[in-house]
Amino acid sequence: MNKLYYYNLSIEEIKKIQDAKIKPKLLLHACCAPCSCFPLMFLSEYFDITIYYNNSNIYPKEEYEIRLNELKSFIQKYYPNIDIIIPNYDYDNYIKDLIPYKDLPELSTRCFICYAKRMDEAYCFANENHYDYFCTVMTISRQKDSIKLNEIGQALSHKYPNTKYFYSDFKKKDGALLGNNIAKSLNMYRQQYCGCEFSIHNKEGKLI
Repeated sequence: MNKLYYYNLSIEEIKKIQDAKIKPKLLLHACCAPCSCFPLMFLSEYFDITIYYNNSNIYPKEEYEIRLNELKSFIQKYYPNIDIIIPNYDYDNYIKDLIPYKDLPELSTRCFICYAKRMDEAYCFANENHYDYFCTVMTISRQKDSIKLNEIGQALSHKYPNTKYFYSDFKKKDGALLGNNIAKSLNMYRQQYCGCEFSIHNKEGKLI
């Protein structure tokens, strides 16, 4: 598959939206502020965005709160018209499906289950609340599998047919670099592990 395949799909979809002269509603799953910088810059001109912060994978709760507060501060300052929806934090229940895979490395079955759980919950909300599109910021990360994320999104689009999936690969065309530069310039908190307790144990000191 061409490395720009999902990026090109996103550009094609935006062109259709521009031609239709509409600004559709998009529910954007966001995991943290640094990962949201470039996707919001990329999308905000074309969509009426609501952020969905459902990240019960993050351990411990103090870390979850730090990331959430950083995201809130960023949105309030630079995108004050965007609302953030925050479902209840429930790590103990969330982690049950990941425990059988706790010894696997990053970018393995454990991570793919985690992507799918969060995307499914957010997509369900989008479908039930009449959003035109659903998207996740996670394709910005060089440490996450964009092909897998988009495959999950495509599968969920059949499960939730009222909301269209917006394909993306935000890291392409220097998106990851631009997002990283924005986060650095704003002195954002940038986590040192992906989220769950198993990613803490497996981390190698790299920014996720």
